[in-house]
Amino acid sequence: MAQETQYNEDNIRSLDWKEHIRMRPGMYIGKLGDGSSADDGIYILVKEVLDNCIDEFVMGAGKTIEISIQGERVIVRDYGRGIPLGKVVDVVSKMNTGGKYDSRAFKKSVGLNGVGTKAVNALSTFFRVESTRDGKSASAEFEKGELTNQELLEETSRRRGTKVTFVPDNEIFKKYKFRSEYVERLIKNYVYLNPGLTIVFNGEKFFSENGLKDLLSDSIAEGDRLYDIIHLRGEDIEVAITHSKTQYSEEYHSFVNGQNTTQGGTHQAAFRESIVRTVREFFNKNYDASDIRKSIVSAISIKVMEPVFESQTKTKLGSTDMGGGLPTVRTYINDFLKTALDNYLHKNPEVANALQRKILQAERERKDLSGIRKLARERAKKASLHNKKLRDCRIHLTDSKKERNLESTLFITEGDSASGSITKSRDVNTQAVFSLKGKPLNSYGLSKKIVYENEEFNLLQAALNIEESIEDLRYNNIVIATDADVDGMHIRLLLITFFLQFFPELIKEGHLFILETPLFRVRNKKETIYCYSDQERHDAMEKLGAKPEITRFKGLGEISPDEFKYFIGEDIRLAPVMLDKALMIEELLSFYMGKNTPDRQKFIINNLKVELDRVED
Repeated sequence: MAQETQYNEDNIRSLDWKEHIRMRPGMYIGKLGDGSSADDGIYILVKEVLDNCIDEFVMGAGKTIEISIQGERVIVRDYGRGIPLGKVVDVVSKMNTGGKYDSRAFKKSVGLNGVGTKAVNALSTFFRVESTRDGKSASAEFEKGELTNQELLEETSRRRGTKVTFVPDNEIFKKYKFRSEYVERLIKNYVYLNPGLTIVFNGEKFFSENGLKDLLSDSIAEGDRLYDIIHLRGEDIEVAITHSKTQYSEEYHSFVNGQNTTQGGTHQAAFRESIVRTVREFFNKNYDASDIRKSIVSAISIKVMEPVFESQTKTKLGSTDMGGGLPTVRTYINDFLKTALDNYLHKNPEVANALQRKILQAERERKDLSGIRKLARERAKKASLHNKKLRDCRIHLTDSKKERNLESTLFITEGDSASGSITKSRDVNTQAVFSLKGKPLNSYGLSKKIVYENEEFNLLQAALNIEESIEDLRYNNIVIATDADVDGMHIRLLLITFFLQFFPELIKEGHLFILETPLFRVRNKKETIYCYSDQERHDAMEKLGAKPEITRFKGLGEISPDEFKYFIGEDIRLAPVMLDKALMIEELLSFYMGKNTPDRQKFIINNLKVELDRVED
């Protein structure tokens, strides 16, 4: 009989606030990550500090926020009212302490539970807060949540406001690096939602005059818009709507009290439903919902009294009521669109006509594809019963809610050997593997019909669950894992083309990555170093000395599962696939994936020469 484990008073332990945050950081900031993804923890830390600055602006205090990120150090300075000097330590180190519990002061605040800055404090090796008001200042410094220095009530001539400086703990955020593109995206969302606010990031100013209209202008190129952006504002609501000429699926940007709800929620669901209802009533036609929403690119922002989110990271709204005596979220959004959007379409018949033509085109395409879709679904469903291409992760096999997990990852691999190595070394709880057979088709210029007729694309779409909308995306991270040779690079390009052609919002929203794997292994009897570049190989050889053994990995299949686990575990290196907003997708694909042209030949020759020169150096 197994010995009974002792369970008594000595087993009961109470953690203080900082210990709990450091032991369970995911409860407070979602996934940790290394900065390669927009929702990694280091950006949540920046957001938590910024949220407080935004709340000051919303309350009419301070029109400028300054942000500096140099290496690992982050500095955020606002010119709001400043934290009450006697409470500077408490508001960043005592849980459930803050001004946002008083709804008179913060009626429609981003955060309500007084946790954000405490999490930043606890998860930083250095944290300093300074407050200036009424000609005096107070400051406090912390290390991993422990108070190390405090200065109170110094006379000062500095402008009022709050300044926070922090350095994320690299024991928690492994080998992290801030990417300016993700910080800029965060900043842009703040200025879109707060006209009149200026945010200065590393010397560059960000400002918006037209709110969500500016967001959509940046999101979709003018030449790809079916009609001018519809921009509507109400008391606690703002929306912007257009349709893409080339994009197939739906794209939504949704916000609550300034918070980017990347996973939607009750407001986004109501918005999608209300657009369909309003358009049907305007045209007096019972158009299919999917035909109305196909290719839509839109944004919605609402303000709710004391919103309820489904997690501390606030990516999905759970509230059903607007608060303050207003109706439900669903009713409020529907009533607004029923009036404002209907009026706009009546006043702008050219937009209404363009929208109706788009709906009828979508209807024809849907009917043309109906038979193929049905056959494709049956084929994908049948294949899923004994699908050797997809080796799913346990969260999808056991989670009946089928909601996307922030840690969930799908590796798209080439060949049996590579998929076998990843499958044996992966975390079976959160990492899935989809195995390609040979090179995929060049999908540039092809219609959506090819997605259903091509077995690989059809099964990949089914695995991702993105046929109807990327809201249903099953994996938060889609990782292309191919060899770092010519064939592997070509497969990467073909897969990126597929996503750009049919599901560009997956790239726009930061879900697509390239897996970086080592090119060399340098080792001696005491130590092994994996190198991702010639420079790292050179440094490793110098470190180990005495003629170490050097192995050049030619393909993923050559890396044993025992080694592979190091490259897709905590130390995983992911390169995000990013889309330059200044480029139109059609022009981009045409240049790289269309017919060979003198311009492309010149581009290849010039870049090949640059690469050869680099190798010779």
